[in-house]
Amino acid sequence: MAIYTKTGDKGTTALFGGKRVSKNNQQIKAYGVVDELSSVIGVVISKKIDKEDGEFLTTIQKNLYAMMGVLCNAKVSLDSLKSHTEATEDYIDEQEKTLPELRNFILPQGTEESAWFHVIRTVCRRAERSLVGFLTKDNSIEASQKEVMLQYLNRMSDLFFIMARKYNQGKEVLA
Repeated sequence: MAIYTKTGDKGTTALFGGKRVSKNNQQIKAYGVVDELSSVIGVVISKKIDKEDGEFLTTIQKNLYAMMGVLCNAKVSLDSLKSHTEATEDYIDEQEKTLPELRNFILPQGTEESAWFHVIRTVCRRAERSLVGFLTKDNSIEASQKEVMLQYLNRMSDLFFIMARKYNQGKEVLA
């Protein structure tokens, strides 16, 4: 079976269930940038990071796929996002204890791994903005799911900032 269907050649794509919408639709943009976020996370997993961090990031990718399912109208549980948000807060709290106190803005540079975490952080923020744009106008997704997705992305951008600092210890450049 060919990967191409030619059904999108005129600028439309299908949601789960078959409904066709413009590729410029806010819903498509929302889950598209979440997909982009997952892909950039995949890049950093391929770098020299701790095994545990790689596993943590893989869990994030799986959660982002669940989120994309909800965003394209599939019936998907987001229970894993709730529990992983708490685990992320614990991770952030533990990592912050090992980092120097932040008294200035830092530039997104330094080690390759740190720079990639800054890229992930900014893509995550864009995903969050895109989701807000879509979810404030959408009535098809349950309010509790909207809340969980927004909270999750907000916490993820905090996590990626902390991970950028972790992988840049001693090499942070102040703004």
